[in-house]
Amino acid sequence: MRVLAAMSGGVDSAVAAARLRDAGHEVTGVHLALSAKPATMREGARGCCSIEDSRDARRCADVLDIPFYVWDMAARFRDDVVEPFVAEYAAGRTPNPCLRCNEKIKFSAVLERARALGFDAVGTGHYARLSADGVLRRAADPDKDQSYVLGVLRPDQLDGALFPLGDSVKSEVRAEAAARGLVVAEKPDSHDICFIPSGDTRGFLAERIDAAPGEMVDPSGAVVGHHRGVHDFTVGQRHGLGIARPAPDGRPRYVLGLEPVSRTVRVGPAEDLDVTTLRATDPVWLAGAPADAVACVVQVRAHGGLAPATVRADGEGVEVVLAEPLRGVAPGQAAVFYRPEPGGDVVLGSATIASTGR
Repeated sequence: MRVLAAMSGGVDSAVAAARLRDAGHEVTGVHLALSAKPATMREGARGCCSIEDSRDARRCADVLDIPFYVWDMAARFRDDVVEPFVAEYAAGRTPNPCLRCNEKIKFSAVLERARALGFDAVGTGHYARLSADGVLRRAADPDKDQSYVLGVLRPDQLDGALFPLGDSVKSEVRAEAAARGLVVAEKPDSHDICFIPSGDTRGFLAERIDAAPGEMVDPSGAVVGHHRGVHDFTVGQRHGLGIARPAPDGRPRYVLGLEPVSRTVRVGPAEDLDVTTLRATDPVWLAGAPADAVACVVQVRAHGGLAPATVRADGEGVEVVLAEPLRGVAPGQAAVFYRPEPGGDVVLGSATIASTGR
């Protein structure tokens, strides 16, 4: 096949491109320029869209002897990922921008352009397994599994995707990169939101959302503090609340809920974060919406947050009943549903969490 290999400048995408070439595909590398003003250098593990990353991707393409291009996707990335990210925080929700980047950029904008140029598929360095019949599964390396952030993709998007690293563990990938002479073999992984390389999400949002001060209230309704805007918080947050006095029982307080209209941040004890039901919208089903309630394992965060559950399609959304409580589930995050047996690693579908219940 003719394959467009998305090359971020990191070790995973470089090895993925190498494996696609070795598999006999006609591979072209492309680096996505997602920032209108990219930093010159990458700061350790922060970000992934610097000029240095672009140069690293090009150097790897040269070693692999494949064509290489840089595509300017900054405007699309701003419109489809960055601005919705800010809007979600302003509305009191907690989005996952990596998930939306996969959905809107890599397997929408990039895949559309690739197909228009005659490519058959887009290959990436994601850790996930995808069978020929479109079944998406967890990766062999549980510590690197990225099926959660791919769970929002539609069947037609997965039909144009290739994930060559799904059966490998990270140590194998680094060793392979070194053996191939790729300069990124020991390059640190990126752990931060790529468009906030400083890691200061609160500061980033403060520059884009007008302050809307309000009250912080405990479960009794008592005002225990004040804040400059609900966008400074996320459900489950413990640190940085700015509350001067401790709870009457001396236990830590957590953010329990955000109410942008009344500009209220609700805080309370950890046990009040437990939820047993979820309402989610914008569902995506990889094999069609289930006609009846189906048993599954639901994951509500990129790392952790798993519980057995029953999910039922309901009009434009889904109702999820958890078999055991989950703590600190934030509206705005994705709920990804996995088949419970065998192995619990097959993705059934996903939806965006709108609300939770106890």
